[in-house]
Amino acid sequence: MSPLAARLVDGVRAIPAEQWNACAGTANPFVRHAFLAALEESGSTGGRSGWQPIPIVVDDAAGVPVAIAPAYAKSHSQGEYVFDHAWADAWERAGGQYYPKLQVAAPFSPVPGPRLLLRDPGAAPALIAALEAVTDQHDLSSAHATFVSPDQVPAFEQAGWLIREGTQFHWANDGYATFDDFLGALASRKRKAIRKERAAAVEGLTIRHLSGAEIRPEHWDAFWTFYQDTGSRKWGRPYLTRSFFPLLGAAMGDDVLLILAERDGRPIAGALNLIGEETLYGRYWGCTEEVPFLHFELCYYQAIDAAIARGLRTVEAGAQGEHKLARGYVPVPTWSAHYIPDAGFRRAISDFLVRERAAVSDEQSYLAELAPFRKRGG
Repeated sequence: MSPLAARLVDGVRAIPAEQWNACAGTANPFVRHAFLAALEESGSTGGRSGWQPIPIVVDDAAGVPVAIAPAYAKSHSQGEYVFDHAWADAWERAGGQYYPKLQVAAPFSPVPGPRLLLRDPGAAPALIAALEAVTDQHDLSSAHATFVSPDQVPAFEQAGWLIREGTQFHWANDGYATFDDFLGALASRKRKAIRKERAAAVEGLTIRHLSGAEIRPEHWDAFWTFYQDTGSRKWGRPYLTRSFFPLLGAAMGDDVLLILAERDGRPIAGALNLIGEETLYGRYWGCTEEVPFLHFELCYYQAIDAAIARGLRTVEAGAQGEHKLARGYVPVPTWSAHYIPDAGFRRAISDFLVRERAAVSDEQSYLAELAPFRKRGG
């Protein structure tokens, strides 16, 4: 292989979009240049957000990127969905300084995907080594790659990073042509419950699916209200700024699906999704009127409808949520990778992860037994 050189870059927007996307590919919208650049331009990352974008780039001999890590210097652990607050507390009680740390992620997005963006797959070890070098040279406590796609976990394992397992609930399209086909795969009692939920949720409402130029400024105004309501209740303050949403629509409109519930022509609730090559990703939801089951309708059932209509293989509806299980979303493992330079701190975290992994595996097995699908032969 020709000599490779690594460098830190001051923000995603400092890298030409075509060079970034040549490494990121097109399958996962959350690591595309347009998405991450919109976060920067809107002030959702950078500034005082605690997410300072510092992409790490490995160049070939001609100075062209062959590998990029969407990396951030983090001054807190918010917006990550892989919780390390206890690690930070333990390190600081021992006299260390946990923040800043290095985070390789799609900010605010608990979406599995590539964290090593590779035009040349052979550059993966060099990129991981560059992440370690940045951590060591800047005397950072740790580096973390969260929601790593399963195919990239071995590269981190081979480099000696600690691997952490979590759980999400995803819906899989088993060749369904209609929502009723999906319902036919469920146990009778579950089918009836979902039909009742859907009927109750949409009574007196109009459901609209908007994408691309169909999403007008007034729709973003309504969704911002929904997002603020949910964000203030969940996080204390919303992670994303007002300007992010129209920037996203302008840059990636055809990959955005906004599902609105309207009463007498007025939006009262909405769910924002991004469309990947094989997956519909549900991200944000909110409402100004409480309607029983409307959250399930917009975020889960309408997402299934949209995925079937588009021939997509999966729906990923975000982090956590065992209530998704009864609605046909089944438990799947997620992965993160962690580089801990201090030997003693690393041993303590490694011991914790062994115990945690056993508990997570047991829970996934238990939850899988509760899936609503008809038993074989039943």
